[in-house]
Amino acid sequence: MVKEGITDAFGIPGAGINPVYKYLENAPISHYGMRHEEACTHAADAYFRASHKIALAICTAGPGATNFVTGLYTANIDSIPLLAIVGQANTWQLNQDPFQCVDMVSIADTVTKKVFRPMKAEEIPDMMREAFYLMREGKPGPVLIDFPLDVQMGELEFEIDSYEPKGISKAMPDPEKIGKAIEMLSEAENPVIIMGGGVRLAEAEEALIHFAEEYQIPVITTYMAKGGIPENHPLNAGHAGIQVGQPIGNKYLLESDVVLGIGCRFSDRHTGDLKVYRGDRKFIHIDICETQIGKVFEPDLGIVSDAAEAIKQLEEAARTKKLKNFSNERVAVLPILREEMARKTDYDSIPIMPHRVFHEVNRAFDGNTMFTTGCGIVQIWSGQLQKIDKPGKYLPSGGAGTLGFEIPAAFGAKVAHPENYAVTVLGDFGFTFMGEEIAVTTVFDKPIIVVIVNNANLGLIRQNQKGAYGFEYAVGMPCNQDGTIDYVKVAEGFGCMGERVFTPEELRDALERAKAAGKTYVIDAICVKEQLCDMGNSIAAIKSWV
Repeated sequence: MVKEGITDAFGIPGAGINPVYKYLENAPISHYGMRHEEACTHAADAYFRASHKIALAICTAGPGATNFVTGLYTANIDSIPLLAIVGQANTWQLNQDPFQCVDMVSIADTVTKKVFRPMKAEEIPDMMREAFYLMREGKPGPVLIDFPLDVQMGELEFEIDSYEPKGISKAMPDPEKIGKAIEMLSEAENPVIIMGGGVRLAEAEEALIHFAEEYQIPVITTYMAKGGIPENHPLNAGHAGIQVGQPIGNKYLLESDVVLGIGCRFSDRHTGDLKVYRGDRKFIHIDICETQIGKVFEPDLGIVSDAAEAIKQLEEAARTKKLKNFSNERVAVLPILREEMARKTDYDSIPIMPHRVFHEVNRAFDGNTMFTTGCGIVQIWSGQLQKIDKPGKYLPSGGAGTLGFEIPAAFGAKVAHPENYAVTVLGDFGFTFMGEEIAVTTVFDKPIIVVIVNNANLGLIRQNQKGAYGFEYAVGMPCNQDGTIDYVKVAEGFGCMGERVFTPEELRDALERAKAAGKTYVIDAICVKEQLCDMGNSIAAIKSWV
């Protein structure tokens, strides 16, 4: 692991993994003891999102191992590599149903790039080399080592200096298809670029922005690429989508005739009604994974390639073929329309409007602040309303939408970049998923800021019940506001600081105290109970509730 660059581990020791911990103790790897196994994976996940360095998540066998599954799924669907190691019974016990023996090879197969189970010690060096290769190669993702106890105890002849990581080769685009893409763009009048999360993984944001600037093509970011282009960049056309989309992004996509999508999945929350989304426009889809192309709909042109390499060759081909500049009135008015169409956030109401929470968060933090978010109505408001100016600073559970990701992810990001603020904005119900991990931030002196949008409801579930099915049941949580539940005491009980706020002015002041505290700070913001979020079934039919 050290030879492969691992410097940080998030784990919980146990009888099934203690032989590994014996050697982890003196390794040049910092270990952070978490409070729940799922949190180990979320912390390692966000650590990579923030730093592009792989971390280790490690725990014992049985229920410890199965608690990893949600985090592995969360990482896998968002293409995040992490190394997971879990304990297992002795090899000779595997078919005897011994204590805490579970078939992790079968269970985790669909939520990892691969599950390894070494049956003898001699397999380990080659297995580890292959594991790190798979994590990094092509579409990145997590790998799990299911580690039998007797194999952990085994001995082998091995010289560590002989170990070298396996080289990674980038997927190169077909030059003919790159040329065809430029031809399709040359025939367009109103093209648009979609910057997807694959551009972030390839660290190719600047190259894509340069290409867009050269030919004056508006850039829409997917949710996973939020922050990939500065908020006030003249070509930033925001998000498109039926949930975390923005009016400006939907408008510019609907008015386009050619769409160049790079490193995106065309997922359902982005596209909505495919007939509306596709319309009469043509699509060029570039992705590192061949199976992604055509998975949702067949593009007019599909190109398998690493995002950075594709952008490089697009620039070269555009220069050779003298691609025209698309500067026109539509491009010129984009910054003006972006301001005019932006959703209102400066509400003065009491209780606080959820939108105002994000207004104050946007005001309080600088561009280096790292934000995490998990799922629900608060995640949707976050995607719609938060302003993120730099890549790698917005760290969401995108494809999975995992409640419980938020707090351990903020901790993992803080470990990766202790010099930056790490902030999570989440719902009152969401705080109870992995909320115990604020204790870890205290123990290891890695403070984060937690802002609770306390609307005393399962907000998005309530909206779905009422909108889709015409009923409302089991979604109200009045105890979260009436004094029965006290999140400030929860914070204090875990060695953190906290306060409850009722007005926008109190929230603003609380955020400043949180920034100056030097300790994890929980702000319980009492918000409007039944506020709905803007969403719809197609990008042409988003219903506004304010």
